[in-house]
Amino acid sequence: MPALRVRRRAAGWMLDPVMDETEFWELIDDSREAAEGDPEEQADLLVERLMRRDPDAVIDFARHFEARYNRAYSWDLWAAAAILLDGASDDAFDYFRCWLIGQGREVFEGALHDPDRLADLLPDFDEEEDGDAEDLGYAADEAYERLTGAVMPDLGIAPPPREPLGTVIDFEDDTALEERFPALWERFRGGSW
Repeated sequence: MPALRVRRRAAGWMLDPVMDETEFWELIDDSREAAEGDPEEQADLLVERLMRRDPDAVIDFARHFEARYNRAYSWDLWAAAAILLDGASDDAFDYFRCWLIGQGREVFEGALHDPDRLADLLPDFDEEEDGDAEDLGYAADEAYERLTGAVMPDLGIAPPPREPLGTVIDFEDDTALEERFPALWERFRGGSW
């Protein structure tokens, strides 16, 4: 049963559904599986599924998404994206973080804990098709606008970090990347390239 939020209305108290973390990841997983891994299709399905929810639940989904998006703003993940995508600009890393969330809790948390684990967590990866899910980052906004006719309100969460978390990594230094991410380097930039 979903958690409930108590909200005061002029006529008294009312219970509203709140989207918890488990429901957030279930929506991510269900939409990815139904889309068979296609990020654009996943975003479309997510919009459809969010539109079946109360606008407050859509805001909660956006909070969960944005909080994870901000947590993924690290030099280590950016370097991992650069290895996977053979380079990653600011925009490419933004879209990569959306894609990473779209891969589900296990992949996302595993990558945050140790980005080199992506070598094992991603059974299939095609740099032409994977690693970019810009539309997924806008799914909650689109669903909210369709439901309410209004723009998503401020989410009331901490602002994103100004700089990526962690220690700066030179994405142009192949030796440093190989030393820091041996499994990713071997699988995606090693002898097979």
